[in-house]
Amino acid sequence: MLILMPVLLLALTASLLLVLQYARPKFKYSWIIAAVGSLLALAGAFFWQIRFPAAVSLLPWQPLSVFDYTPTWLADSVSWPYALAVTALAAAVILTSVARSENLPFLWAGTLLLTAIGILAIAAGDPVTLVLVWAFFDLAELVVMTGSTEGESRAHNVILAYAVRQVGMGSVILAVVVNTAARLPAGFEALSRDAGLLLLVGAGLRLGVLPLRLPYRGETVLRRGFGTTLRLVSAAVSLSVLGRIPPATLASPLTPYLLALAALPALYGGWMWLRASDELVGRPFWVLGLASLSVAAALRGSPAGSVGWGVALVVVGGLLFLYSARQRSLLWLLAPGLWALSTLPFSVSASGWSGSASSWLFLIPFLPAQALLMAGFARHALHPGETSFESQERWSKFIYPLGFFLLAGISILSGLWGWDGARTVGPWGLALAALGLSVALFLLAVRFLSRASPVVTQWSDVMRLGWFYRSVDAVFRLLENLARLITSALEGEGGILWSFLLLVLILTLLAAGGR
Repeated sequence: MLILMPVLLLALTASLLLVLQYARPKFKYSWIIAAVGSLLALAGAFFWQIRFPAAVSLLPWQPLSVFDYTPTWLADSVSWPYALAVTALAAAVILTSVARSENLPFLWAGTLLLTAIGILAIAAGDPVTLVLVWAFFDLAELVVMTGSTEGESRAHNVILAYAVRQVGMGSVILAVVVNTAARLPAGFEALSRDAGLLLLVGAGLRLGVLPLRLPYRGETVLRRGFGTTLRLVSAAVSLSVLGRIPPATLASPLTPYLLALAALPALYGGWMWLRASDELVGRPFWVLGLASLSVAAALRGSPAGSVGWGVALVVVGGLLFLYSARQRSLLWLLAPGLWALSTLPFSVSASGWSGSASSWLFLIPFLPAQALLMAGFARHALHPGETSFESQERWSKFIYPLGFFLLAGISILSGLWGWDGARTVGPWGLALAALGLSVALFLLAVRFLSRASPVVTQWSDVMRLGWFYRSVDAVFRLLENLARLITSALEGEGGILWSFLLLVLILTLLAAGGR
């Protein structure tokens, strides 16, 4: 039950907040309850490391003759750093909320509930459990996004994004079918080659990496706190499966082509992140860029590298996206974020460029993508914030930095202890090259980015394949109109005549076939 402890703590705290919100709307200590519950959940996730690996299963489903399966969760070197990252993010969201206008108990409860579901997905011990939790998480995200978006076009994008995620889930279900047909165990440790590729494609579809797609480009309602939780935990839920795919299953003739396909969103996400007007506008590109690097690490046979990029996505993104009240003296709290992205020895991403699959030439497009992400992080960290740190109350000046201490501490700890990617030296020459390139890109961005040519915007539309998805959407709309026309014809006044005509045609065909 040690595995489920942070999940139970988060769920109980969220339930208590919702009860208090309806029973006593003006209850003064809701923030304290949320903060204490999130910190206890973080401690519970930390203690996973005491017993590695550990598994917990629900009671067997009945009848056993039909259901030869039970959901299982696993605490190991893959799930532990992710669980630590998302619980630290939830605690940081609560702690830093003292400097924002999002001081609403139901938003805190939503943050804690999404984190609890995310931990269940991250710790899923087999593909079937993963699919079950993914379905629950996607449904919760669909409800949140449809309730927080305005306008028919944005609602259409939410539904389309949900549909694509279900296609990704279908890819994982197909992997389960393939693995079962090969008479292999239900867990991740014994996947067939086809099943491993299907799992990777399913995660790539959910993340918008394979192929390039941005499901939620504009977020006007979901901002710093709850919006950050939703976007980063959602990414971690999909990325965690990459660390469990055995590298041997991805040694396929298709691997070089998938690497080339992942390079496009990596470069596009890094470039758009660098040139975004602020970090919240660029948040979808941050997720896209780092998710592409994680997929590339998995394709190169480095599950630890994939986990390292995924953990960096959560903790480093949390550092920047929650940084609303700003002051120059607080910038040192964000410095561990650059360290976590650098792939320098003993950083959380140090194993990001390790791996044996494919030639080192495939790293050429990914190093500039890493440099773009680092340069964009530095550029956005120097922007003025929404409010001034000096204008905060005295007590909030003490509480607010604690959230960044947590995330910065987890980013440093993850590079030094507790999982397979800790204390890794990695190819430090590539890390120095990416670091030098990021410095050059940062200086160029500060000086010339404001005068970017409109041609760049046109090429950005081409690179993100918006034209392709608009074409697919037009085809679906044409089929929808055709189906509506047929339905109206059959249901109108002449529907009976059409029915008789179709019946006569069917009978004629049957009679002709019987001769």
